[in-house]
Amino acid sequence: MKINDERLWDSLMKMAEIGATPLGGVCRLALTDEECCGRDLFITWCRDAGLTVRIDEIGNIFGRRDGRDLTAKAVLVGSHLDTQPKGGRFDGAYGVLAALELIRTLNDAGAVTDKPIEIVSWTNEEGARFTPSMVGSAVFAGAIELGKAYGLKDSDGVSIEDALTLCDYKGSGALTKDDVDSYFEAHIEQGPILERNGTEIGVVSGGQAVRWLDINVSGFASHAGTTPMEVRKDAMFATAEMASSLESIAKRFGPKGLATIGEISIANASRNTIPGQLYFSVDIRHPEPAKIDEMEEAVRESFEAIADSRGVIVKINTYLSIPVTTFDPVCVELVRTAAADLGYSHEPITSGAGHDAINLSRCVPSTMVFIPCVDGLSHNEAEKALPNDVSAGANVLLHAVASRAGYQNQAVA
Repeated sequence: MKINDERLWDSLMKMAEIGATPLGGVCRLALTDEECCGRDLFITWCRDAGLTVRIDEIGNIFGRRDGRDLTAKAVLVGSHLDTQPKGGRFDGAYGVLAALELIRTLNDAGAVTDKPIEIVSWTNEEGARFTPSMVGSAVFAGAIELGKAYGLKDSDGVSIEDALTLCDYKGSGALTKDDVDSYFEAHIEQGPILERNGTEIGVVSGGQAVRWLDINVSGFASHAGTTPMEVRKDAMFATAEMASSLESIAKRFGPKGLATIGEISIANASRNTIPGQLYFSVDIRHPEPAKIDEMEEAVRESFEAIADSRGVIVKINTYLSIPVTTFDPVCVELVRTAAADLGYSHEPITSGAGHDAINLSRCVPSTMVFIPCVDGLSHNEAEKALPNDVSAGANVLLHAVASRAGYQNQAVA
């Protein structure tokens, strides 16, 4: 049993038309008109495939295909439809539409599974409009309270609850974590490892730890033309030294340690004023629990020492902390077995990015299927996955999920 290659690719390209950007990418920020058009199309396709569609309170969309045992917990499969402001055609949408193609293929074969299968599109995975990321799956998994999630606001002051209400995606309840047997998610790797190694399938064993730090540097604003260098308390120059130090720390914990400054802003910025107040964000990552703690400690010590030496004040707040994730060994083995049985080259891999599967793994057995993306590029309009790789990942997903759902090994026929 194999998925319909052309049908899956056609679905991906049709979804990519919604929010399409001039350079070939996509802009479908969570709960905007564009993303809601994508949601509408997905629901239409789900109903065309005979699925029962439900929407929960945070806007997650579920499509159910019943199994023989109507009381059994469901095998859940999916990803997200929202994108970065200048995102790609495959990040998230691939996992949602591969799940849909899985259902279509089972329907074509007249296949019956013991357990029900539910496909899902999660709300606000990217975090590009509402921070933090992965909100829909976090609410589902119990990591964020619904009321707190409702209160999250975008840069215009619009809350998630208001956005859900405006686009009519504030549901009244659907699947809960207690109804789920397991979770599978297909995704582009968003990195260069699989392509570099010539590997078709990444068997994802888990995800690395992530820390987000908010850094506020307070110096003293004064005139750029009249203040001698030796008496300045320049928040920008202090930040520049901190940025250089952060890069050195990441390299010290390399090759697995990663560090990024993704946001920076100067309060009351002016061309001829010495910056007095500055904010920047820090993202550090490492696949080893002890190392991520050591990295954060090194960052704090370094930044505080730099602040002292420059006569400025630094305040460091941990905004987000995601521990190292280990996916369920049984689910991981189902993916590996499916790849092997189908004759695809495969290798174990750790997810460098955050995914909804990370949240789901806190409450149900979970895993992921990775496929290569060209040049390892993602969160970019030039993001690209090749048709053969798209099909390979969807076939592995199909066989792993069918096996978990009790298709009685017929999936390898």
